[in-house]
Amino acid sequence: MRTPTFTLPEPPRDKKTLRKQLQAERMGMSDRHQRSVHLQEVLMVWLLSRKEKTIGAFWSIKGEFDALPALYRWSESDPERRIGLPVIDKLTKQLRFHVWYPGCPMEEDAYGILKPKDTEEFHPELLLVPCVGFGPGGVRLGYGGGFYDRTLASLQPMPFTAGIGYGHGYIPWLQAEPHDVPLDAMLTEEGTVWDRSRAA
Repeated sequence: MRTPTFTLPEPPRDKKTLRKQLQAERMGMSDRHQRSVHLQEVLMVWLLSRKEKTIGAFWSIKGEFDALPALYRWSESDPERRIGLPVIDKLTKQLRFHVWYPGCPMEEDAYGILKPKDTEEFHPELLLVPCVGFGPGGVRLGYGGGFYDRTLASLQPMPFTAGIGYGHGYIPWLQAEPHDVPLDAMLTEEGTVWDRSRAA
């Protein structure tokens, strides 16, 4: 009698279905807190090698990694360092980055995500980009709204982009579409998966 072999199911090729599956996996992680602690450490170590003074980040939703504690520690060592959170431009559907600091006034945007209220806008030199999933060479799977692609297509000079996500989201066959802007780096709780500046 043959022993049955068990294999994990192949991730769905349809991006809409894949997004739902990866988000459900992320929300259901029993060790998400521990993964988050590791990713905080990875991010803090990675930032030691960066020279940028301004970073655009994101307000975490749907089980995303919260980068703000690590960024706040990064900002404490230099008064010129600034952190920003995205504010959606209703007309262009692009993101603008406004200064964030602990305790700054916040309000909900049209999508129910918190954003800084009436703080200064600035152009980030480094942009941390949330990833639902990711593939080889800086390919990112986002939520499908296209906000980051539109934003990166318009920002001049282009900021250095670092994707942030958990390792479960790695999809080896994921390929970029024509409108996708590849990430310059990708960080997970397992370390730096990809860094164009080091590969150069």
